[in-house]
Parts: sequence; structure tokens; C-alpha cells
Amino acid sequence: MSTLSRRGFLQSAAAAVAAQAQPRKPEKPNIVLIYADDVGYGDLSCYGATSVKTPNLDKIAGGGLRLTDAHCTSATCTPSRYSLMTGEYAWRRKGTGVLPGDAAALITPDRTTLPSVLKKAGYATGCVGKWHLGLGDGNVDWNQQIRPGPNDLGFDYSFIIPATGDRVPCVFVENGRVFNLDPADPITTSYKEPFPGEPVAREHPELLKMRASHGHDQALINGVGRIGYMKGGKSALWVDEDIAFTLTGKATRFIDGHRTEPFFLYFATHDIHVPRLPNSRFVGKTKMGPRGDAIAELDWSVGEIINALERNGLTRNTLLMFSSDNGPVVDDGYQDQAAEKLGTHKPAGQYRGGKYSSFDGGTRVPWMVRWPGHVEVDSTSDAPLSQVDLLASLAALTGQTLPGEAAPDSFNQLTALLGQSKTGRPYVIEHAGTLAITQQGWKYIAPGKGQKVDRFTNTELGNDPDPQLYNLREDPGEKNNLAAKEPERVRALAALLDRVKAEARSRP
Repeated sequence: MSTLSRRGFLQSAAAAVAAQAQPRKPEKPNIVLIYADDVGYGDLSCYGATSVKTPNLDKIAGGGLRLTDAHCTSATCTPSRYSLMTGEYAWRRKGTGVLPGDAAALITPDRTTLPSVLKKAGYATGCVGKWHLGLGDGNVDWNQQIRPGPNDLGFDYSFIIPATGDRVPCVFVENGRVFNLDPADPITTSYKEPFPGEPVAREHPELLKMRASHGHDQALINGVGRIGYMKGGKSALWVDEDIAFTLTGKATRFIDGHRTEPFFLYFATHDIHVPRLPNSRFVGKTKMGPRGDAIAELDWSVGEIINALERNGLTRNTLLMFSSDNGPVVDDGYQDQAAEKLGTHKPAGQYRGGKYSSFDGGTRVPWMVRWPGHVEVDSTSDAPLSQVDLLASLAALTGQTLPGEAAPDSFNQLTALLGQSKTGRPYVIEHAGTLAITQQGWKYIAPGKGQKVDRFTNTELGNDPDPQLYNLREDPGEKNNLAAKEPERVRALAALLDRVKAEARSRP
């Protein structure tokens, strides 16, 4: 070897060694958030359920972190989804209750949102599944391009259920247009009056394959009574038993199509919301009837997402999360034997209440995080977390600086989200009929008006004209109200809650 060649070889070797000595900048992880509907803390086998098995969800938990003190912001769907997308508590804004199917868009295109932050970071962004945050300007023409919608808030692609499975219109909307709509059969909806000649559920019980226990007696579509009235759009109507297959297929195709670039997928399942009509493939998979079988169907959907990541070689570079929009509900309007076949299953685990409730069963939800090499396998954390923190946390993960007015209640909790810190946020605010706040294991529920037990769902709502205080570490079931014995603690927590309410923002 010549002197010149030897020198070149040594220089190349030295450069290679130097390059190896430099820490490799980690690539942007893909981010997949599976956001289930009405799944309670105790509904999954990785959270203690024995009456139903969820092997694919268990796989996420076993391969990563299981959070035990994680909360959605509200005990119902629309406000939780609003907080998730905007980083703002929904109770700060009027009109963020559970929306009808023809409601105007809650989030305007000028807002900073979770998808817009990730899109700015260079991610391809996709939204598949339940939306329920309103569409358009309040006068939706379902036969034209519908704006604003998910595609105006940071999503490059969207395939959505506009509201819920039990509300009209019973169609999918892809990128702002009703999917598979025949222009010769236009859609019209109403939440006031039925359309002449269209079947109404309460008038034709003989046509129902699932009867209502309360409400759900208006439009009759696919043998199921709905909320609201609808005519037209016959070719676009979904088949309830196929919803999971349709949505899961769209979600996995999004993964396949973006395997060569960083992507964010928000996959908001219909399961296990009512009407619970799982595909025949899952009927009888559990002894709990349609609600249990819908959990099995949900687990299958999760498995398909895992499979899509694996076959594309994306598992190691994907931050995969699963959570739920609120706590569980058993009878939510249909005679599906959910209550009769519940057996020993406890949908909220050891916690009191459920969907609609100020007790912890309303907002304490399963939340698992998997990111191989970054999140410890088969680990747990009791760090207090709220879904409102996802926006600031994922902004930090992707190197984004939030504008001062953005995400007013979202704290950067990235280290806690990845299990690297057990501290979590300093307090958690829960929203149902009234507000509650938890700090260092003590929970204060502000005085509330109205019924204490929902007469339809039989859920304890947590409403009480007097203050409530619980030591969750000793009394997770919130059975012993200690407000009278701990007046100073009540005053301190009430003052903290009032301060957060009075200010326009809480983000540091």
C-alpha cells in the first residue's frame, strides 16, 4: 500500500471511529394513539379483568408502561376529545357538552392542535374513527364538501364517524365528503322532526334487531333506533357489524402508506360505545354478551395495528399508546343485556362511578405506552397524568415550541409519559356534572346540584350539595367523605381549584 493510500485509509478509519463515537441523533418516532370509547379502568385483562381476555392490549402493556393514575379530562366523550386536541379544559368553553350529530365545529382552524403541532414537526397526520367534535358551520350540507373539519385542524387524512354510532347521520366522512354517497340520493338530517315516509324506531318495534332501553327511538337504520332523524344516503349507510373492520382497515392502510416517513395516527375506535353490535366473528367470545364481545372486537383491532407496525418494520421506532375517552357505562340506552350478563366483572375496577360521574370511575382510564428502547418493558407507574398534557408532551418530544396562547392547560409530562419520572403533574382536574381536583392522593369534589344517581344508567354521579373529600390512597372507592374532619384540606383544594378556574390558563 502506498504512503498516500495508507494515509487515506487511516484518515477514513479515523473518521469512521469518530463517527461511531458521536451519539446518534434518534429518529423521530412514529406516534400512534388508539383512543377507545367508554372503556373503563377494569375492562382489560392487563388491568385485572378476568371475565374477558385482551391479549393484544396486554401485549402493549407487557411491552411497555401501564399507567395506573391516568385520567381523561371529562367523564363524557366530546369534552375529553376537545381537551385532547386543544390542550385546554373543555369546561372553559361554552358548548363543549355531548354534541348532536349536526353540531358546528368546536375547534376553529386558527387553533393550535395536537395534529397541527405534529404536522409542523414534519409528520404525516391521519385521523380514523370517531370524531364527535362537530363539523362545518352549523348548517351542514352532507352532500357537499364539509368544512371546517379534521383536515382543517392539522390532519392530512381523515376517515371519520361524524358523531357517535347512535346518532345520525350513520355514514362515514372521508376528507370532508360523505363516503360512498350517491348524488342522486342526497342526505338530509334533523334533530327536531321526523321525515314523512321514513321509518321511526318507536313506531316499528318489529323491525328492530336491538331495542332501546331509553331514548334511541327515532331514525331506524340497520335495524337499530338512533338519536335524530335522517333520510337519503342509502348507499353510504354503514353496517354496524362491520364498523370495526372498516375503521381498522383504514387505519392499517394509513400505516402501510406512510411507512417511509414519520407519521401520527389518531385511531379513535367506535368500540365499545353503543349500539354494541360486534361482528359475528366476535359474537359469543365472552359470557358478557355484546358489551364483552365488543371488548374482544376492540382487542382484535388493536392487534391489527400491532401487526401493521410489525410487518412494516416500524415497531421499534413507534410510540404506541392506548387510552379511553371516559369511564365505563353498562346500560347506555339499548337492551343488550350488558347489566344482566355483567357477572363479577367490574368495568371501573375498584373505583366508584363511571361515565358521567365525578367519582374516579368517570375519568380514571387505562393508558398504556410502548416505545421499545425508550420505555421500560412490563413496567407500571402511578404518576398522575391527564390527557390534556399530550399536546405539550408530544410537542416537547418532537422539538416544537408552543405559542404562548396555545394549549393553555397542557403540561409537558413527557418524562412521566415514558415512565422516566414518577412525579407526574402537580394536580389533576376531573370534569363531570361538577369539578373535582386531586393532589397528592387527596380528592376534593366541589358541591354539585342534580340527581346523585343517573336514572337511566344507574351510575353514581358524585353530585352532592356539600363538599366531598376522599383519601384515595386509603380509600380508592371514595366511600368515606372526610370533608368534615379535614376542613383545612378542603379549603386548600377548593382554593386551588378556584384559582385554576379563574385564570385563563394553567400551563406553566
